[in-house]
Amino acid sequence: MRRGSVEAGTVEARFFAVPGKGETDRLLAMARAALDAGRRLRREVRSEPRELSAPERAIAALTAGAVRVFEEICTLARLNAGKVFPSYDHLAKATALGRATVARALNLLEAAGFLQRQRRFCRGVDGEARYRQTSNIYRALLPAALLRLLPRWFQAVPLPDDVGQHQAERGADHVSMLATLTCRELAEASVGGELGAMLARLGAAVDRAECESHFHPEPLSKSIDRGSSDVDRTGRRIILNDGSKSADGYKRQTPKQKRGSPGVAGAMLSGVTARKCALRTPGPNEQRTTR
Repeated sequence: MRRGSVEAGTVEARFFAVPGKGETDRLLAMARAALDAGRRLRREVRSEPRELSAPERAIAALTAGAVRVFEEICTLARLNAGKVFPSYDHLAKATALGRATVARALNLLEAAGFLQRQRRFCRGVDGEARYRQTSNIYRALLPAALLRLLPRWFQAVPLPDDVGQHQAERGADHVSMLATLTCRELAEASVGGELGAMLARLGAAVDRAECESHFHPEPLSKSIDRGSSDVDRTGRRIILNDGSKSADGYKRQTPKQKRGSPGVAGAMLSGVTARKCALRTPGPNEQRTTR
C-alpha cells in the first residue's frame, strides 16, 4: 500500500463533482493555452535568461503528452458525471502513450494545478494480500495561480463597483448581526447537524451562567445604585464606618462608638488642638499671660 492512499469507497462521494455545461471544454482549452504559454516562456528564457516563478516553471514544464492525457480525463469526466478513476493501462491505450509517459504527464498536470489525484487501496480477499493498490481517482481543476499567465479571455470578468460595494455592505451587516446573537443562536446559525445541536446546548448553558437574572433582561449588578442605598444584595444593612450619610440622611456610627461620646480619636484630636493654641505666639496687640 502506497503512502497517502485511502480505502476505496470512503472518499468518492465528497471527491467527485459533476462538471457544469461546457466546463470540461473550457478546462481543455485552458490547458492548451497553458501549453502555448509555456513554450513562449521557454523561448524567452533561452533568449534572455531570468529566474522563473513557481507558476511559470509549472507551465513551462507542460508537454503535449500531458495535455493529451488531460483531454482524456476531461472526456471521462463529461461522460461519467465527474466520476473519473481510469487505470494507467487505460490511459496509455486511449492516448497511445507509454505507461511511463502517462505517469510523468499526471505528475506534471498535478504540479500545474490542472488535476487533483487521490490514491486508493482495497482490502484483499482470501488467498490474496491483506491490502492491494487499486486505480486512482481524478478531478479536473481550474488552476487559479495560472490565470494571469493565460490570455485575457480566459480570465473572469471583474465585478462592477456597485456590486462589489453591495457585497461588502452585506458582509458588514452579516458580521454585525452575528455580534448580536447569543452563544446558542450563534451555534445554530453557524454550524448545522449534530455538532451544531451540541454546540447550541453548550451555548445555552453559557448564556444561563452569564445571566444573573432569569426574569429580567438587565443584569442585577447594573440595576442597583450602590450610592443610593445602604442595603447590600443579600438584604443586610451596611454600616458605614467613615461617618458618611446614607440615603435617609442620618449619619451611621461605628459599632463601638456610642452616641454623644467623642471617642478615642476625638479626645486625641482635642488634646493636640489645645497644645497648639497654648504654644501660639501672641500678636503685637495681645498681652502675654504667664502662670
